[in-house]
Amino acid sequence: MRNVWRENNHFMLLPEASRFLPAMFEAVNNAQHYVLVELYLMESGELADQVSEALINAAQRGVCVCLLLDGYGAMELSSDDRQRLEQGGVQLRFFNPIGFQSLARNLSRDHRKIVVIDGELAFTGGFGAVDEFLNAWYEIALRIEGPVVADWERLFRRLWRSRLTGVEKGHRNTSPLPEQREPPTHANGVPGRVMSARGYRYQAIRHSLHERVNHAQTRLWLCTPYFVPTFALRRRLIRAARRGIDVRLLLPGAKHDHPSVRFAGQRFYHALLKAGVRIFEFQPTFIHAKFVLADEWVSIGSCNFDHWNLHWNLEANQEVCDPQLATEVHELFERNFAASQEVDAAAWAARPWGQRAKEWLYGMLDAIMTRLK
Repeated sequence: MRNVWRENNHFMLLPEASRFLPAMFEAVNNAQHYVLVELYLMESGELADQVSEALINAAQRGVCVCLLLDGYGAMELSSDDRQRLEQGGVQLRFFNPIGFQSLARNLSRDHRKIVVIDGELAFTGGFGAVDEFLNAWYEIALRIEGPVVADWERLFRRLWRSRLTGVEKGHRNTSPLPEQREPPTHANGVPGRVMSARGYRYQAIRHSLHERVNHAQTRLWLCTPYFVPTFALRRRLIRAARRGIDVRLLLPGAKHDHPSVRFAGQRFYHALLKAGVRIFEFQPTFIHAKFVLADEWVSIGSCNFDHWNLHWNLEANQEVCDPQLATEVHELFERNFAASQEVDAAAWAARPWGQRAKEWLYGMLDAIMTRLK
């Protein structure tokens, strides 16, 4: 798919599950033709039950409902819940189930988050159908209308038909997808484009971010839950800060679902702080959101911008150039910075040896894993 800018779109920022979950459920409940959902994480629990109920209700009133889950990310979705979905009329497929194939193939995961309703409305972000999103993890989403919705739908349809995606043995709910509907345009809308990545073979998301970092004029603010950046991105962030750009990172604090990843990323703090990059560690909960603001350019989606995601995963982000959305994202960053602890350069330089040892240990493990790719 060509990564082209499309005009006349409308975007709505939905910070926190208390806003984006009701918006998604309302959209599914109002669907008339089809509902296409692609997720990395879905685990049996309260939120998975809510999602399943909404999808089944849509299917039972005649809407075509297709649910595409990653074969690894959905391993904790019970067989009873899978059966319930299929018996309720939901078409269920899994991307690249874990098997006895090559290690490289098992490591390739579908990390995208896509919801498309009737070809007219889409959502993306970092969300999944696991209970942590109800109250334990901070997340955001983007509601999308306009011509760019068709690009999100094409991403879904292409993967749905992929040889790596299929139904499980004994499951036969495989009706063809309905014909794709063209989304309406929005007068006085704004430009946007879908950027995707397919592991090391195709990394348009990374190249786009690098370009924005290189050409930022005033600010470059980045939020990511798993900060283990490539050398190329670290170098660009440092260069941007040294030329006077306001470079800030919004990262998780001690409430992290993978503390080892946090320690591995912290080994880069010193060089970044020395160059003038400001680092904020979010305190209230684990922040799982992935969004970037560069001047008036915004990128929101599934990509963590760490070397592991970029090398192995299918990813997709929505890019928008719009002063109004940029202002909203700026205000969102500011609220989250206020709820964070800024890392002081002098205090970090004097951090205890125990902290340094963790950085070294998990940094070495990360370096070894990187060389195995």
